Amino acid sequence: MSKNPESKHEKAHSDLTEKVLHINRCSKVVKGGRKFSFSALILAGDGKGRIGFGFAKANELTDAIRKGGEAAKKNMKLYPREGNTIPHEVKTSWDGSILILKPATDGTGVVAGSKARAVLEMAGIKDVMAKSYGSGNPINQVKAIFKALSMLRTRESIKQSRGV
Repeated sequence: MSKNPESKHEKAHSDLTEKVLHINRCSKVVKGGRKFSFSALILAGDGKGRIGFGFAKANELTDAIRKGGEAAKKNMKLYPREGNTIPHEVKTSWDGSILILKPATDGTGVVAGSKARAVLEMAGIKDVMAKSYGSGNPINQVKAIFKALSMLRTRESIKQSRGV
């Protein structure tokens, strides 16, 4: 009755969910006509604070989604939460996108735009307010959200750094 370590590894990834956030079709005019390629922005998360995103390009849409999903699973990180919300307010920017995240009381829900809502819900954050300014580029918005999440710190880590 020994357990196979590979099955344990698969179990860890079985509770992950993937979501396609954005797909872009690009065309290139060549001698024979148009040649299309696709890029996909994919989210992967477990709803318990672990989340990652992947961006991939391929000549076929399914290949771009698959590659993006693999990149998302590879880039997953655990972000701090305080109950169903975030520990504190954060303001950040990435390229042209500016993002503000504010904690909210229980029952508020996720008050955010489409990209921010998808990321925060996938991370398991249920009560938060987010506002996005500037660029509406989905990739820059998602990178700004992940930068903001990485700036979050728990009360314990702040107390520890202050020596309290």
